[in-house]
Amino acid sequence: MYTIGQVSQMFDIPISTLRYYDKEGLFPDIQRTSGIRRFGEKELEAIRVIECLKKSGMEIKDIKQFMEWCTEGSKTYPKRLDLFVRQKAAVEMEIERLNRVLDMLKFKCWYYEEAIKDGTEDRITAMSPEEMPEEIRQAFLNAHR
Repeated sequence: MYTIGQVSQMFDIPISTLRYYDKEGLFPDIQRTSGIRRFGEKELEAIRVIECLKKSGMEIKDIKQFMEWCTEGSKTYPKRLDLFVRQKAAVEMEIERLNRVLDMLKFKCWYYEEAIKDGTEDRITAMSPEEMPEEIRQAFLNAHR
Protein backbone atom coordinates (compact mmCIF):
# COMPACT_ATOMS: atom_id res chain seq x y z
CA MET A 1 0.00 0.00 0.00
CA TYR A 2 1.17 3.47 -0.85
CA THR A 3 0.41 6.94 0.50
CA ILE A 4 -0.88 9.71 -1.72
CA GLY A 5 2.55 11.35 -1.56
CA GLN A 6 4.29 8.19 -2.74
CA VAL A 7 1.81 7.76 -5.59
CA SER A 8 2.23 11.41 -6.54
CA GLN A 9 5.98 10.87 -6.86
CA MET A 10 5.65 7.52 -8.66
CA PHE A 11 3.43 8.96 -11.38
CA ASP A 12 4.60 12.59 -11.29
CA ILE A 13 1.02 13.66 -10.66
CA PRO A 14 0.15 16.45 -8.20
CA ILE A 15 -1.45 15.31 -4.95
CA SER A 16 -4.34 17.67 -5.72
CA THR A 17 -5.02 15.73 -8.94
CA LEU A 18 -5.12 12.42 -7.06
CA ARG A 19 -7.52 13.94 -4.53
CA TYR A 20 -9.67 15.20 -7.41
CA TYR A 21 -9.73 11.71 -8.97
CA ASP A 22 -10.84 10.30 -5.63
CA LYS A 23 -13.50 12.99 -5.20
CA GLU A 24 -14.80 12.14 -8.70
CA GLY A 25 -15.16 8.51 -7.67
CA LEU A 26 -12.36 7.12 -9.82
CA PHE A 27 -11.06 5.00 -6.91
CA PRO A 28 -14.29 3.44 -5.62
CA ASP A 29 -12.61 0.84 -3.40
CA ILE A 30 -9.69 2.86 -2.04
CA GLN A 31 -8.66 1.90 1.48
CA ARG A 32 -8.49 4.54 4.21
CA THR A 33 -6.60 4.26 7.46
CA SER A 34 -7.54 7.01 9.93
CA GLY A 35 -8.81 9.03 6.95
CA ILE A 36 -5.57 8.63 5.01
CA ARG A 37 -5.89 7.18 1.51
CA ARG A 38 -3.96 3.96 0.89
CA PHE A 39 -3.34 3.10 -2.74
CA GLY A 40 -3.04 -0.56 -3.67
CA GLU A 41 -2.24 -2.23 -6.98
CA LYS A 42 -5.85 -1.80 -8.15
CA GLU A 43 -5.64 1.97 -7.71
CA LEU A 44 -2.20 2.12 -9.32
CA GLU A 45 -3.55 0.34 -12.40
CA ALA A 46 -6.56 2.68 -12.39
CA ILE A 47 -4.16 5.65 -12.43
CA ARG A 48 -2.27 4.15 -15.38
CA VAL A 49 -5.54 3.78 -17.32
CA ILE A 50 -6.83 7.23 -16.27
CA GLU A 51 -3.61 8.90 -17.35
CA CYS A 52 -3.62 6.99 -20.65
CA LEU A 53 -7.19 8.02 -21.39
CA LYS A 54 -6.48 11.64 -20.40
CA LYS A 55 -3.44 11.76 -22.68
CA SER A 56 -5.56 10.33 -25.48
CA GLY A 57 -7.85 13.36 -25.17
CA MET A 58 -10.68 11.89 -23.12
CA GLU A 59 -12.47 14.12 -20.62
CA ILE A 60 -12.73 13.19 -16.94
CA LYS A 61 -16.53 12.77 -17.15
CA ASP A 62 -16.02 10.07 -19.80
CA ILE A 63 -13.22 8.43 -17.82
CA LYS A 64 -15.58 8.41 -14.84
CA GLN A 65 -18.17 6.62 -16.99
CA PHE A 66 -15.56 4.03 -17.94
CA MET A 67 -14.64 3.49 -14.29
CA GLU A 68 -18.33 3.03 -13.45
CA TRP A 69 -18.60 0.42 -16.21
CA CYS A 70 -15.66 -1.40 -14.61
CA THR A 71 -17.59 -1.73 -11.36
CA GLU A 72 -20.61 -3.15 -13.23
CA GLY A 73 -18.77 -6.26 -14.31
CA SER A 74 -18.55 -8.27 -17.51
CA LYS A 75 -21.82 -7.04 -19.00
CA THR A 76 -20.03 -3.76 -19.86
CA TYR A 77 -17.11 -5.39 -21.71
CA PRO A 78 -18.53 -4.39 -25.13
CA LYS A 79 -18.89 -0.75 -24.01
CA ARG A 80 -15.36 -0.73 -22.63
CA LEU A 81 -13.94 -2.27 -25.78
CA ASP A 82 -15.76 0.28 -27.93
CA LEU A 83 -14.36 3.11 -25.81
CA PHE A 84 -10.78 1.87 -26.27
CA VAL A 85 -11.27 1.22 -29.99
CA ARG A 86 -12.52 4.80 -30.46
CA GLN A 87 -9.67 6.28 -28.40
CA LYS A 88 -7.12 4.20 -30.29
CA ALA A 89 -8.49 5.49 -33.60
CA ALA A 90 -8.37 9.08 -32.31
CA VAL A 91 -4.75 8.67 -31.19
CA GLU A 92 -3.78 7.10 -34.53
CA MET A 93 -5.32 10.07 -36.36
CA GLU A 94 -3.45 12.49 -34.09
CA ILE A 95 -0.18 10.64 -34.70
CA GLU A 96 -0.78 10.88 -38.45
CA ARG A 97 -1.44 14.62 -38.14
CA LEU A 98 1.68 15.12 -36.02
CA ASN A 99 3.77 13.11 -38.49
CA ARG A 100 2.71 15.55 -41.24
CA VAL A 101 3.71 18.43 -38.96
CA LEU A 102 7.06 16.78 -38.23
CA ASP A 103 7.65 16.19 -41.93
CA MET A 104 7.01 19.88 -42.70
CA LEU A 105 9.52 20.80 -40.00
CA LYS A 106 12.09 18.36 -41.45
CA PHE A 107 11.54 19.77 -44.93
CA LYS A 108 11.85 23.38 -43.77
CA CYS A 109 15.03 22.63 -41.79
CA TRP A 110 16.57 21.11 -44.92
CA TYR A 111 15.21 23.96 -47.04
CA TYR A 112 16.84 26.67 -44.93
CA GLU A 113 20.09 24.73 -44.48
CA GLU A 114 20.33 24.63 -48.29
CA ALA A 115 19.35 28.31 -48.60
CA ILE A 116 22.10 29.23 -46.13
CA LYS A 117 24.67 27.20 -48.12
CA ASP A 118 23.56 28.82 -51.39
CA GLY A 119 22.98 32.30 -49.98
CA THR A 120 19.62 32.28 -51.76
CA GLU A 121 16.41 30.27 -52.07
CA ASP A 122 16.41 30.32 -55.86
CA ARG A 123 17.79 26.81 -56.48
CA ILE A 124 15.52 25.22 -53.87
CA THR A 125 12.31 26.93 -54.97
CA ALA A 126 13.01 25.88 -58.56
CA MET A 127 13.58 22.27 -57.47
CA SER A 128 10.93 19.63 -58.11
CA PRO A 129 10.26 16.96 -55.46
CA GLU A 130 12.01 14.38 -57.68
CA GLU A 131 15.25 16.36 -57.37
CA MET A 132 15.18 16.40 -53.56
CA PRO A 133 17.04 13.82 -51.46
CA GLU A 134 14.76 10.79 -50.87
CA GLU A 135 14.12 11.42 -47.17
CA ILE A 136 13.33 15.09 -47.82
CA ARG A 137 11.11 14.24 -50.79
CA GLN A 138 9.08 11.84 -48.65
CA ALA A 139 8.76 14.47 -45.90
CA PHE A 140 7.76 17.13 -48.45
CA LEU A 141 5.14 14.91 -50.05
CA ASN A 142 3.66 13.84 -46.70
CA ALA A 143 3.55 17.43 -45.44
CA HIS A 144 1.84 18.65 -48.62
CA ARG A 145 -0.84 15.97 -48.98
